[in-house]
Amino acid sequence: MSRTDPAVLISGGGIGGLAAALALARTGQSVRVLEQASAFGEIGAGIQLAPNALRVLDSLGVLGHVLENAVFPDYAVMIDALSGQEITRVDLGPAFVQHYGHRYLVVHRQDLLEALLRGCREQVGIELVTGRTVQSFEQHAGGVEVRCTDGTTDRGLALVGADGLRSPVRGQMLDDGPPDFSGHLCYRGVVPMDQIPDRDYVNAMALWVGPNMHLVQYPLRQAKLMNNVAVIVSQQYLRGEASYGGWDEVEKLFSPALPRVRDMLKYIDRERNWPLHDRNPSPHWTQERVTLLGDAAHPTLQNMAQGACMALEDATVLAQHVTCAQGDFKAAFQAYQQDRYLRTARVQISARFMAKLVHVGGGARDVRNAVLSKRSSNGFPELDWLYQGP
Repeated sequence: MSRTDPAVLISGGGIGGLAAALALARTGQSVRVLEQASAFGEIGAGIQLAPNALRVLDSLGVLGHVLENAVFPDYAVMIDALSGQEITRVDLGPAFVQHYGHRYLVVHRQDLLEALLRGCREQVGIELVTGRTVQSFEQHAGGVEVRCTDGTTDRGLALVGADGLRSPVRGQMLDDGPPDFSGHLCYRGVVPMDQIPDRDYVNAMALWVGPNMHLVQYPLRQAKLMNNVAVIVSQQYLRGEASYGGWDEVEKLFSPALPRVRDMLKYIDRERNWPLHDRNPSPHWTQERVTLLGDAAHPTLQNMAQGACMALEDATVLAQHVTCAQGDFKAAFQAYQQDRYLRTARVQISARFMAKLVHVGGGARDVRNAVLSKRSSNGFPELDWLYQGP
């Protein structure tokens, strides 16, 4: 079976893929999304969306859908998990909104995906196909042909690889091996809000930091749920041990923390963890009529809370360049790559820096706490480059 309709093909129907489909279709392009799963869905629970992401969602016409189940934290706060010292906070109230033009919100990943999916279904020119995994591609004069794992082929005007961290499209294009494992492992858990007795930071994004570990809490779905995320830097992995990152290591690394922090571990699912990966920034993720987007192009650690935000930005910038190039996909994709490279690379590098900053111990911990405690909760200059983009 082969398809030959003149559409832009998008491999992957996650947040980035659906955003790209919607952005391109709103400029008049026909788009076909090929999603490997049998239904559109997201793994994980909470996701943070900064003003730069809300600006994109607004331009795509889906921000209203996202807001239906969103929570607007009063502030983001970093707390020393060993002493309980509040290190620094960012007030997310009126001054923040006036400065950036949008609020900061947290939402369930599935709710964000559903909003984009709803937008795609309401938009003319988008075909959504499930159960189709792009395995490889070939470029021809005037188009790209993809072959899927089920033996089907599909031909379009161009191909956007929005197929995630282990992107087959990237693998064929760059052949640069697997992503880099950071040694960080993430455990998650979502519980009803009425199970949370510690109410001090109940309407905040609370980040408890300690040597080689941290814990994040924030409310979801109109504050009916509490999202809990525990992350460790596995010392067993760093020592080269074959087995690492089990719950015993989590408990050991959290053992110096305050009782209230250790108590939060009861909200975490112990049965599964997520190893966290990224890649070194690369200026090359385009090959003629094929380009990459989101984690396929520039995977980042979670410490800047910008992975999905960067994918959303990618989508709108890509569509803008396709429009400007008037159908010349080679020129459009090269311009998109050039436009996005330094910004996404800065996010990747900044996330690595933040990962080190939150996990330091000893004297470095003391310096971090002393320096950050001096910043104003209503001062945002260090965030302008990020939240005022793209």
